[in-house]
Amino acid sequence: MTAELPPRPRSLPIAPKALPARRNLPLAGESRALDQVWKPTVAVWELTLQCDLACRHCGSRAGRARPDELTTDECLDLITQMADLGVKEVTVIGGEAYLRPDWTVLGQAIRARGIELTMTTGGRGMTPERAQEVRDAGVQSISVSVDALGGLHDQLRGVQGSWEAAFNAIRNLRAVGLPVSANTQIARPALLEIEPLTELLMDAGIHSWQVSMTVPMGRAADEPELILEPFQVLEVMPMIARVKRRMNARRVRLWPGNDIGYFGPYETLLRGTMPRGHMSSCGAGRLTLGIEADGSLKGCPSLPTKDYVGGNIRDNTLRDVWERSQALRFTRDRTVNDLWGYCRGCYYADECRGGCSWTAHVVFGRIGNNPFCHHRALEHLRQGQRERLRQVQPPEGTPFDHGVFEAYLEPWPEDELQRAREVAQSGEGFLLHTERARNT
Repeated sequence: MTAELPPRPRSLPIAPKALPARRNLPLAGESRALDQVWKPTVAVWELTLQCDLACRHCGSRAGRARPDELTTDECLDLITQMADLGVKEVTVIGGEAYLRPDWTVLGQAIRARGIELTMTTGGRGMTPERAQEVRDAGVQSISVSVDALGGLHDQLRGVQGSWEAAFNAIRNLRAVGLPVSANTQIARPALLEIEPLTELLMDAGIHSWQVSMTVPMGRAADEPELILEPFQVLEVMPMIARVKRRMNARRVRLWPGNDIGYFGPYETLLRGTMPRGHMSSCGAGRLTLGIEADGSLKGCPSLPTKDYVGGNIRDNTLRDVWERSQALRFTRDRTVNDLWGYCRGCYYADECRGGCSWTAHVVFGRIGNNPFCHHRALEHLRQGQRERLRQVQPPEGTPFDHGVFEAYLEPWPEDELQRAREVAQSGEGFLLHTERARNT
């Protein structure tokens, strides 16, 4: 039986109008040697905020274009600046990138500068003709977003038929010779559907799967029941490990998102090919660059606009913002002293530095303490406790906004504690049905 979501709340508009970009933000007087060492290997570029889906978990509340999106000429100049700064790969996103009329011109310009070009899509309008357009634009690999099995995916994406469209997109893209991957957000109601979904995705011919968790930003913060409880990483991580082993057997790559994991027993399996063989601290502003459609620049595309935009390409060069904006420097300067809560005293504090900044900030309103951590959940389990969240402040209803939550510990119910320990030790099965987890 397909899982069901509660009705969508209507207290906030589905697609609010974004505010104009903040302009003329202050920069440091000069760049430091440290700022010149780090280069954005990957830039994730929101070409437009316009979208043809209405996803309930959309952090950017996409739907309508921003009121002041860059012109074609401004985009072409930005591409030149990215190449000069050393960007190696650009991933174009939205909203839905293909809804920007000149996007193919921009894609071709990216490739002409020797930069790798990838794309992420919801796939609703990926007809055979558009798939050929994507190939002609120079896209080298494209990721299709699929979050659950048919009925629940359609509920999450806000459009009936979006699941069928996503799988048609995979077929249409592969038919024109494009390598296709998939990406999935794990929402709490979809937890039990992720494993069967990955089998369907592998059968459809994907070369890779990227997995992350739904976090409480944008529309997802309107519906806290979409968000996993922190203790549920005890079942998420073994599940991803099981999928990883099956994908290895079928020569499909698995890319865990930066919000997945942290120093549990599966780090070598999931991240053994990384330079250190395990997760490290947040790379925002060190290896990644986020670009919003109005020219706003931040260190990671997922970070909230209000707190992490460090400048605008209309006011300063890309190099100046990258090297001289404090909003992009924050991970370069972060130390253990910036951590708080559980993360401050953690054994892995200096290595991890609080994990994913995006997740921490949209949960607590500040970085430095991340409750979605496998090591942390295991330590609590050893003490017979589990960590949960409750929302204490709702979001305001603008793109990339968030509410505020507080974390609290409670004893594991006696009838669940032994099962939790068995799953944590064996890596098999689930702790409890998600419907029960939602209501306890």
